[in-house]
Amino acid sequence: MDLPVDEEDGSFTNISLADDPDRRSGRLSSKAERARSTMMNADMDDLSARVDAVKEENLKLKSENQVLGQYIENLMSASSVFQTTDTKSKRK
Repeated sequence: MDLPVDEEDGSFTNISLADDPDRRSGRLSSKAERARSTMMNADMDDLSARVDAVKEENLKLKSENQVLGQYIENLMSASSVFQTTDTKSKRK
């Protein structure tokens, strides 16, 4: 926010808003409130869309992880390297 600066001493100049007819009538604040409300609604719509997209991506990734997990389990069961060993029978 740029404030007017007094050229002589570099100090800021105070501007009174009390005499502003738009501010006294409430027109400025209601316009500002409508603009703010519109922006907030747009932000909420954007957030809702983003949340929906993230939920969809999450479900997709969970499904892919299940497929990959099953694939890895199948590979491990088919490989002799990952076969479980019975330690009791080897101790005899």
